[in-house]
Amino acid sequence: MVRPGRIRFKFPRSTRLSRSSEFNLVKASGKSWNGKHLVLATLTRDTDAPSRIGILATRRLGNAVIRNKVRRKIREIFRLNQYRIRKGFWLVTIARFSSAAATYRELERDWLRLAERASILAPSSYGSHPADLT
Repeated sequence: MVRPGRIRFKFPRSTRLSRSSEFNLVKASGKSWNGKHLVLATLTRDTDAPSRIGILATRRLGNAVIRNKVRRKIREIFRLNQYRIRKGFWLVTIARFSSAAATYRELERDWLRLAERASILAPSSYGSHPADLT
């Protein structure tokens, strides 16, 4: 049972970009920031809707096992930090070749740095208790 007031870290399909037209719209109309392991592209959309993410891991990274590992890491980074992202953004995260050998912590540090540069992180809520984060 979850205590009232606890943050739930769900990742439903409604928070994912899945259509190629959505990816193309972010690429054509959005802005992008380059990092060591990742590229983050953002597009401002409806301000009331939760932010959505799409992940690109091309064959250059390696075989399907490697690509899926990178995707899972990026998905987990978004899932755990989605409460910090302002509403109304579409995000596309592109994995670079170096992300295949990167650890989870390196990818997380890179993604959060890019999110700060893109100004998509909401101001942190002071007084939040770490035990409330599940």
